[in-house]
Amino acid sequence: MFKPARMKKLKILTLDAYSNSVVSALHEEEIVQIHDISERIQQDAEWKQILKPSKATAYTGKLSSLQMKTAGIVDFLKSAERKEGGILKSVMGFINPKVPQKKEVEDLDTETLIAHAESVLDKVEGQTKTIENKINILDSEKNELNNALNIATKLQNIDIDLSDLENTIYTSAIAGKMPSAQFEEFKKEVTSITDQIVILEQDAEEDTKILIVITLKEYGSKVSALLRRFEFELYNTSGLSGKPAAIISSAEARINEIDNEKAQLMNELADIAEKWKDDLLILKEQLDIEKNRNEIFSFFGETNKTLMLEAWVPVKKADKAVETINESSEGYSIIEVTDPEEGDDIPIHLDNPRFAKPYEMFVHMYSPPGYNEIDPSIFLALMFPFFFGFCLTDAGYGIADALIGIVLILGLGKVNKMMRNMGIIMVTGGLWAIILGTITNSFLGDIYGRFLIGDPTVAIPGTVEAVNAFAHPDNILIMAIAVGVIYTVIGLIIGARNNLVAGKTKEALGEQIAWLMMFVGVGLAAASFLLGLSSILLYVGGAIAVIAIIMFIYVNGPFGVMDLMGMIGNILSYARLLALGLATGGIAMTVNIFVQLVGGIPYIGLILIPIVFIFGHIANGAFQTFGGIINALRLHYVEFFGQFYIGGSQKFRAFRTKRKITKLGGK
Repeated sequence: MFKPARMKKLKILTLDAYSNSVVSALHEEEIVQIHDISERIQQDAEWKQILKPSKATAYTGKLSSLQMKTAGIVDFLKSAERKEGGILKSVMGFINPKVPQKKEVEDLDTETLIAHAESVLDKVEGQTKTIENKINILDSEKNELNNALNIATKLQNIDIDLSDLENTIYTSAIAGKMPSAQFEEFKKEVTSITDQIVILEQDAEEDTKILIVITLKEYGSKVSALLRRFEFELYNTSGLSGKPAAIISSAEARINEIDNEKAQLMNELADIAEKWKDDLLILKEQLDIEKNRNEIFSFFGETNKTLMLEAWVPVKKADKAVETINESSEGYSIIEVTDPEEGDDIPIHLDNPRFAKPYEMFVHMYSPPGYNEIDPSIFLALMFPFFFGFCLTDAGYGIADALIGIVLILGLGKVNKMMRNMGIIMVTGGLWAIILGTITNSFLGDIYGRFLIGDPTVAIPGTVEAVNAFAHPDNILIMAIAVGVIYTVIGLIIGARNNLVAGKTKEALGEQIAWLMMFVGVGLAAASFLLGLSSILLYVGGAIAVIAIIMFIYVNGPFGVMDLMGMIGNILSYARLLALGLATGGIAMTVNIFVQLVGGIPYIGLILIPIVFIFGHIANGAFQTFGGIINALRLHYVEFFGQFYIGGSQKFRAFRTKRKITKLGGK
């Protein structure tokens, strides 16, 4: 329970004739991680004499091509689906998403699946290709019309046929826009090039001028170069014919026609999407699965008639894996089941009680533990919600977070495991916030006393006066530091255990045991001084602390004593629990005071009260919830894990089909 799942290594030798069935069976069972042995075969001379690296099957390229083609068609048809329900449907999809029903499919061999995929895609493309081409032609035409409309709109106040701006054998015409401030300077300089030039100008918006410059062909390039110096924006009028007003009118009319034609085509596509969507999604999933199966062969070794593969499997599922291999190969396989050897890169599969499962993702976010390390998931499951609730310390916000968690569990959690885990974490963290908020006198700040009783100093029912946050924050600080000391001691004990198991006795003495002795010594001395106990405890505690310091110096050298400041910093870091809790209540109380103030504003006060109250508390609750998650993680990743955790292993990744909308017939 406190360590990763024990693993077994499988070495499997089977006949080529059964290789596909063995791989498929293991893929469907989803209990083993395939180990890549191809590199070892190339580097190990002994293995190289017996085996050669296997390759992905010859079907892999075709499967990849069909998979990408299917995905492209699915995306294209998805863009044509009818959007119904608007925002309300989107919200309901979040709160109560539709759980996909898995459709039973045949267990097709690769060649049959490829033939089936080609047949389905040919049918769909036969219906969509013509429509897609028409849409592309309409889109291209619309882009050209929009460009013409844009140019014509800019030149609409100049009465000229735009076809006259086409370059001829003798003349060059340029249309565009220039800043008004530079126009006079341009007119002066252009005379140095030629005086055989006509400039039509029209004032435009934002201190600019619309210009049409006509000159002899031989001066065209020089005039163009000069215009560029004056921030001239060129209008491309090539291909345009008619006066701007006529172009605008005809372009707008044709664009409306195109929109109507495209809407009709999109409606036809929506019908096709409705008809083929499910079949295409199923086909895509089948192709994904088959592609992965064919690619995995590159992890194997082979001889002329046999195939060899290695895999990792949790001990609890080893018998099932062996049974699966024997059944799929009709007994024509040799299977060797061994314990991990020294130097093996063992994948880590976390095996925790159900209540701790959601918190495994936090361990993986940091780094999976070593094979013989303590798995901290259970500590996270016990302490993360407590730290989160301590950071929030408000019953009102705790209720809101718990309700959000329930919505996640009953909503997206039905179709997304991560969302379900986050929902569970929010519920447990919210419950701790309710408990701690109640005993420390915080429900949306001081809303109970301020608005319901009329006296902000009145505590909510259930408050424990000794830890009333508004009266005795010092006691909450003591509680936070005490929690920090206890949790640090637990981390040191785990670290000592890890080092001793690994045979690192010196490290255990200097990095953990000396600190444990220091805590015992300081604790005895503090008990003697603060509680008035026997002075013998003071001397015994002092002696233990001195021995601990000597051990620091012996193991870590003279500078080892400086680690004392680091440990004090770790302990004091738990004071953030108090700081964040007080910040939550303090800001909530400020919102309540502000509500009272705006309530006194004549006429609009009654309108402002619910706005300030709702948005103020939503903003504070969201900010403090986010801060609670971040700081609860930080106390684990930095202060707790720093005492013992190494990590750095790879996560166990089962060879899985990841079926979401399909299931094999008979399963």
